[in-house]
Amino acid sequence: MDVEQNEFLDISTLQTLAEQAMAQYPKNYQGQIKLLCQSENATFVVRTEYARYALRLHRPNYHNKQNIESELQWLDALTQSGIAVPQAILSEQGERVLTLRLTDDTTRYAVLFNWVEGDMPTTDVNPTAFQQLGQITAKLHRHSKTWQMPQHFDRIIWNFETMLGADGHWGDWRNAPHLHAKDHGIVKEAIHCIGQNLANFGKTPDRYGLIHADLRLTNLLLQNNQIGVIDFDDCGMSWFMHDLAAAISFNEHLAPAPQWVDNWIEGYEREAHISNEEYALIPTFIMQRRIQMMAWVGSHAQTEMALSLGTDWANHTVRLCKKYMNHQQLPVGAA
Repeated sequence: MDVEQNEFLDISTLQTLAEQAMAQYPKNYQGQIKLLCQSENATFVVRTEYARYALRLHRPNYHNKQNIESELQWLDALTQSGIAVPQAILSEQGERVLTLRLTDDTTRYAVLFNWVEGDMPTTDVNPTAFQQLGQITAKLHRHSKTWQMPQHFDRIIWNFETMLGADGHWGDWRNAPHLHAKDHGIVKEAIHCIGQNLANFGKTPDRYGLIHADLRLTNLLLQNNQIGVIDFDDCGMSWFMHDLAAAISFNEHLAPAPQWVDNWIEGYEREAHISNEEYALIPTFIMQRRIQMMAWVGSHAQTEMALSLGTDWANHTVRLCKKYMNHQQLPVGAA
């Protein structure tokens, strides 16, 4: 399957769309509009005399309007529970998800959020920063397990087929750059083992539900004792321990990765409990995520993130597959 989620509009056109979106908000939200980043979606910072806001222009062929509305409903509920997350702002017409159109019938959805304050940690920080990541993830999971989803709530599903199947949401892992055909066999073996383990594990509500699905350090904002969480664009239905695997996305092969995992678990256990069954499958979730990101890199090969991984990233993935297949060891760490 060809994944057509990459942004094909140039920066000038995206700027035009952003200005079209902001024209639909009250005057007190009007200000300087500047592109902040373009990874998956295009995010603009809007600066007024008194405040900042984040305008998100959604990439094509990923979420429909109801998907986005559902994300915002969860953000509403998380805010009510005291967790610092972005909140959508109403347009003058009372809409939270705007539909933008260009003359060539191009359609984009846009949402304006309040600005969540804080500093974004990176993998260069002390490994104990992952304790904060694990702790806030546990709070999200506790909320998810008790929250009654509204009628018509609809979010993406992250299961074995949609992550690792040839028709997965992000494409086929075989398309990853620099992956040698001779190494397909070991990846297939790992995938077969992952599938068997997850089929036996099941999807009961204590282990499978609504998760962030991309809760890495880059989506964490720290300010004093306050922890903010951003970028719920991938939130959907999956195993709760997938969030642990997502926490070290792209970096599983690095030397500090085992410490990151240990610290994440320590932080998580302060707020919630990881069952013995979940704990036993942590290697499986990490391996599944790594191969899922192979598919992402294959379908986003020209993005800055994919290019930054270099030529050895696929080889490291193969090494981690071999480690996983060796009595299902934790597939993390340097060679």
